[in-house]
Amino acid sequence: MFITFVIFIKKEKEMFTKKMEEAINQQIVREMYSSNLYLAMASYFHSHNLNGFANWMRVQAQEETMHATKFFDYIISRSGKAKIGKIEGTPCEWESPLKAFEDAFEHEKFITQSINDLADVALEEKDHATMNMLNWFIDEQVEEEANTSEIVDRLKLIADSKSGLFMMDNELKTRQLSPATV
Repeated sequence: MFITFVIFIKKEKEMFTKKMEEAINQQIVREMYSSNLYLAMASYFHSHNLNGFANWMRVQAQEETMHATKFFDYIISRSGKAKIGKIEGTPCEWESPLKAFEDAFEHEKFITQSINDLADVALEEKDHATMNMLNWFIDEQVEEEANTSEIVDRLKLIADSKSGLFMMDNELKTRQLSPATV
């Protein structure tokens, strides 16, 4: 008679390094700041009756919150501890719609660099799973920069044209949150 023993070994969830976890937690704060910044811009645009511009910024704020949540969920999936750090206040006034979008474009470039820095940490830590996840954000940032840059360029083209601003405002009213962006 043969006796078979089955041994169950509890396997811990794959963890990642504390350095990577801390870096992603910092990115959560940056993404939440981004959301707050775009909400502040939406408020600015509403106060100037530019509701299409405000809509564009509200959708952008929602996207940034979803990005933060994606990082949050990723940390949890890797058995890490997601932490929400202090989120600084944002500006609430801009001298013009152009200046607001120029600031948004500069902010997107900052976020792109932050994502690239995360990718550098993932490569340094030989964390291929995190690098794979970050590839989505790297692609997303190309789109984010292109979208804000295009609006900056168009605002420069219309300069002081009130009819041009009105037409652009109507166009930006159509933006909706796309599930494909998360």
